[in-house]
Amino acid sequence: MNRIAIHQIVEEVKDLPTLPAVVMEILNNIDKEDVDTHELADKVTRDIALTAKTLRLANSAYYATQFKVTTIQQAIALLGMTTVKQIIVTAALTGCFPENNCQGFSHKDFWRHSNAVAIVAKILARRLNLSLDVAFTAGLLHDIGTLVLVTYHSTEYEHVIAWQAEHQCTQFDAEREILGIDHAAVGEELAMYWNFSDQMKNAIAGHHQPDKPGLGFLATIVHVANGIAHVLNVTESADHTTPEITALSWHSLGLDQETLDQVLQEAGDEFNKLKQQIDV
Repeated sequence: MNRIAIHQIVEEVKDLPTLPAVVMEILNNIDKEDVDTHELADKVTRDIALTAKTLRLANSAYYATQFKVTTIQQAIALLGMTTVKQIIVTAALTGCFPENNCQGFSHKDFWRHSNAVAIVAKILARRLNLSLDVAFTAGLLHDIGTLVLVTYHSTEYEHVIAWQAEHQCTQFDAEREILGIDHAAVGEELAMYWNFSDQMKNAIAGHHQPDKPGLGFLATIVHVANGIAHVLNVTESADHTTPEITALSWHSLGLDQETLDQVLQEAGDEFNKLKQQIDV
């Protein structure tokens, strides 16, 4: 099996479409609450494809309301600014990575897990009095490197999936064994290409190894959220191995068994709605 070099990934991410300017604006100002709703709606509406995807997600079962959402402004009024910003980011990302025929890889499961990590990260951030929007977005984006690998190396990634199942190991370990690179490193390259903030880039790069110096606390939150989300097991595919949460991360968040049970209950309740979502 040919190993994938990081310089190869660097060239491949350059072939990806750039995120719409309004999405980059949302990501770069994700923790700001004083956003003009009319201005945001106007910017999104200028992108027809993004508008269509956003409205389709807003009308999905997960975000179901009594009324059919027909405009971005209406979506904000019915669902709230925070939720609509999250929908816009998800809509943009799914547009960059259309589904392909990588055998054994489920895009639906990918987004289910990403949303589960985002939900848990938000719950943890709330307990720590940190920005919910930043934590949620980092959780949503944490595995984005996987989509790069699946998009450009689908055949090789089928071997990763097979190895993981055979050896009952984590996705991260299977990637390093088969490809010589992992989705966290690939995600870091994409984050740099898309000009994500250093905080977001480090969270993506370090969510499997958060104890490395200089990554920041957001990487720790996403790391713990990822482990808890695997325990929730929200996907339809077999979840072979739950990534181990480092002792340093666990203690730095002040977690104990009682707190973990509460987080699992809260996240599970919130995710029950998401199980009905069929078009992520």
